[in-house]
Amino acid sequence: MQMVYAHNQQSDASYESIDKELQHSISKSHELYYYMLLLPIAMKRHALKRIENGKNKIRPTQEELNPNMKFVQNSFIQQLENNKMLNDFVDATGYAWEKEDDDLLKIIFNTMTASDMYKEYMESNVNTYEEDQKFILKFFTKELPKIDLMYEALELKNIYWNDDVDFAISIAIKTFKLFDGKNGVDVELLPTYKDSDDKEFVTTLLRKTMATYKSTFELIKKFSKNWDPERVAQMDVIIIVMAAAEMMSFKEIPIRVTLNEYIEISKYYSTEKSNIYINGILEKIVRQLVEEKKINASQLIQVDKETQKEA
Repeated sequence: MQMVYAHNQQSDASYESIDKELQHSISKSHELYYYMLLLPIAMKRHALKRIENGKNKIRPTQEELNPNMKFVQNSFIQQLENNKMLNDFVDATGYAWEKEDDDLLKIIFNTMTASDMYKEYMESNVNTYEEDQKFILKFFTKELPKIDLMYEALELKNIYWNDDVDFAISIAIKTFKLFDGKNGVDVELLPTYKDSDDKEFVTTLLRKTMATYKSTFELIKKFSKNWDPERVAQMDVIIIVMAAAEMMSFKEIPIRVTLNEYIEISKYYSTEKSNIYINGILEKIVRQLVEEKKINASQLIQVDKETQKEA
């Protein structure tokens, strides 16, 4: 969607250059995934520095001299730190939380240590791998997404990370769940694409969207009786064109699934009432595409049945 929008802003860009930019953007999003995997390790090292600084004070407190080591000895983090694929990635790219990230790391660490879940974890007498893993999963699920400053800092750090932070957190959580007390070192991290079909989907959808943009826009104008098509938000047009392109290119995907996906996207990226307009136009475009035999008539029956159920 972002690439199609960018193409409309610079119409002289070729498909090859847009596709190349898309693949680069996806690779950068995958780097953000690794960045999230490295966060617990960075937090552990940050905690160790604080402990050392406390002990080295001229007059350290008893708590600083005898710190609670439970977090820095977290067995799940140790396993993550020794993961072969993660270490191979760091060795190949030099990628890590750097000194310039210290301010953000402090914010994340302070948020963690101020949370009730951290206090409960540190005071618990349970010392098992499962307990250590559960704590990290809970923090990533419940506390990390609440840190607004993290989103701002990461999006400023890399323009390609805009809107990808929540996704990176979610797949980091998915990866953490693959670990157990025995296999952490050898756990295979998630690839950029699930498989070759996944990559082909991305490329085909971009190509089909750009190829059918003008013809689908004509349909939008045809069915926008109470709307001035020239004043319709450009993002709405792009969402409709993408949805139509997906329905024509991937007939194995149920039409209702495609419609619901793009209506949800519109709620996030477009105007308040866009989803109503997009839903109405897409329903009409579906029927037009059936008449033109660009999608299967049997899929239209499914849409009608689902629409009646919702009504």
